[in-house]
Amino acid sequence: MAEVVEGGHHFDLKKLSFVGVLVSLGIVFGDIGTSPLYVMKAIVNARGEGATMPFDVYIEGALSCIIWTLTLQTTLKYVIIALRADNKGEGGILALFSLVKNLKKRWLYLIAIIGASALVADGVITPSLTVMSAIEGLQIYNPETPVVLITCGILILIFVVQQFGTSFIGKFFGPVMVVWFLVLGGLGAFHLFQDVEVLKAFNPYYAYKLIIDSPSAIIILGAVFLCTTGAEALYSDLGHCGAKNIRISWMFVKVMLILNYLGQGAWLLKNESLIHTKGMNPFFGIMPEWMILPGVILATAAAIIASQALITGSFTIFSEAMALNLWPIQQIDYPSGLKGQMYIPRINWGLLLFCIIVVLFFKESHNMEAAYGLSITVTMFMTTILLTFWLLRKRVHKLLILGFFLVYAAIEIGFFSANIIKFFDGGWITVILAGFIGVCMYAWINGRLIKAKFIKFVKLAKYVPVIKDLKLDESIPKYATNLAFLSRAKREDEIESKIIYSILRKQPKRADHYFILNIVNQEDPFTYKYTVDEIMPGTIYRIHFLLGFKVDRRINDYFDQVLADMMEEGNIPSRSSHPSLRSHNIPPDLKYVVIDNTYINDTLLTVKEKITLNIYNFVKYIGSDDFKAWGVSPHNVVVESAPLLDQKVVTKKIQQVDFKHYNS
Repeated sequence: MAEVVEGGHHFDLKKLSFVGVLVSLGIVFGDIGTSPLYVMKAIVNARGEGATMPFDVYIEGALSCIIWTLTLQTTLKYVIIALRADNKGEGGILALFSLVKNLKKRWLYLIAIIGASALVADGVITPSLTVMSAIEGLQIYNPETPVVLITCGILILIFVVQQFGTSFIGKFFGPVMVVWFLVLGGLGAFHLFQDVEVLKAFNPYYAYKLIIDSPSAIIILGAVFLCTTGAEALYSDLGHCGAKNIRISWMFVKVMLILNYLGQGAWLLKNESLIHTKGMNPFFGIMPEWMILPGVILATAAAIIASQALITGSFTIFSEAMALNLWPIQQIDYPSGLKGQMYIPRINWGLLLFCIIVVLFFKESHNMEAAYGLSITVTMFMTTILLTFWLLRKRVHKLLILGFFLVYAAIEIGFFSANIIKFFDGGWITVILAGFIGVCMYAWINGRLIKAKFIKFVKLAKYVPVIKDLKLDESIPKYATNLAFLSRAKREDEIESKIIYSILRKQPKRADHYFILNIVNQEDPFTYKYTVDEIMPGTIYRIHFLLGFKVDRRINDYFDQVLADMMEEGNIPSRSSHPSLRSHNIPPDLKYVVIDNTYINDTLLTVKEKITLNIYNFVKYIGSDDFKAWGVSPHNVVVESAPLLDQKVVTKKIQQVDFKHYNS
């Protein structure tokens, strides 16, 4: 899918364009672009009291760590390598998983689940931290500013707006972020020229010296890591902007970020006392006094844009998880009519709830820093594992692959070690959130496999004569003209026995045409096709919807198009079978049957399977009703339950006795 609509603009993802670069700045770099709000403050706090290392050596070493982290982690791993691992133009950890899931390494789905869950947890912490960091700038004017209240108000506004679509304000994301990055670079350059000594930070020796000589190096690395937390989101947004546009815009963004960090470092070297006495954030410290209020407003706007990008990114993750059968199908809306502008109501309000809880619990951005880096280090390491298998699939030289894995495993395990020590300082909250989502995904995919183990599939051809006689039996009231069932049978000649049970035994369902609807997930994210197989001439049809993981599952809409095509081709009548309605050109009626619940005898399950199915049922409960989730109109849907007909339970046969004689 080369042409994409973004904020009302059309541009080709495969080509480098001004609009593409502008959109990239507005969508891709919000998270990493707002990191200067808190990174240097976190680094200064990580030094602690009573540090023996000279302050200037400490700052120069920290700046060197930032520069080389941005270079190795963001530029090399993500911008140069990961952006090549695109699935038909789509990126992100689940798109990467879809590229390697056919390598006969079934355990890779666990890697994808862990990475995706941690990324969603990051999507909760990022809006909370960035908005609060921006609002805290107002405390320079008034220390009594109600930061928590204002932050909660802005977050509520951000999430409420999602349901109306963001295409209109999305047009301003790019220009606002251009101004933001120019301000970052300009302020940084101004202070850098006042103390060019900080340019020594480009020498990696200073980073090495800080890590080797500082007793608190592990804590410092945890603060340094915050500068690259938006790299995973950069990869996830590949499908919105294209690799070329992202790479070119990153060159500009990286220069502006490094200039700002160097400027903050130069300011810190001259104003060490302000940090210790007033605890001033060096980001606002490099601003002249007249600029602080406009700076807070601009920072808040950038934080909102970063939050918006991560929220829509979370929607994308869950929509991809649904298509990969890692999450229950939920209702997806497209308020602006654009593919990239999706809205998942239950996910939206769930994220808002967690964001509010995080803000109320931590109260200060400084306290959130402990929770921020932990989850994203996990996602990055999971991406490294999947990228390693992708490189194997691309037949890259094995020594290069080994070098890639060892280098980034060492870097990311090091950063993970630096962040895990902050577990009890707040990191636990993201572990719990990511763990909750991960357990739900695990239970969903394995619960489906457990149920599938008990589902009996039968040969459809065996029942064709019975259905043929049923259709002709006028003693049975007609149930519907067109009757559709949803099926997950993988073999062309099979069908679930519960569908046969519904047609013949639950309530004999006489119809003119029976349709077996089946979704076949495709690796190409934008595949949008269907096939028709005629099982019994003029009566039974199997429809395969070939859908990519970026295409929403609106079966009602798609099947309406299929029926229209079949009517146009003359395969089925275009008017009702009832004479009174046919004379007025009324179209034929349609009814869906969704067989939802199936009974599984507990004695057939292990303890692990029982626990998994209990969690599966909970996850199913928080999902949407089947007819809503599949985009089927509720007015013509019948939801049924059916037993699993092949369950064999070894037990004694109950004995019949005469009641009168038994009592006597």
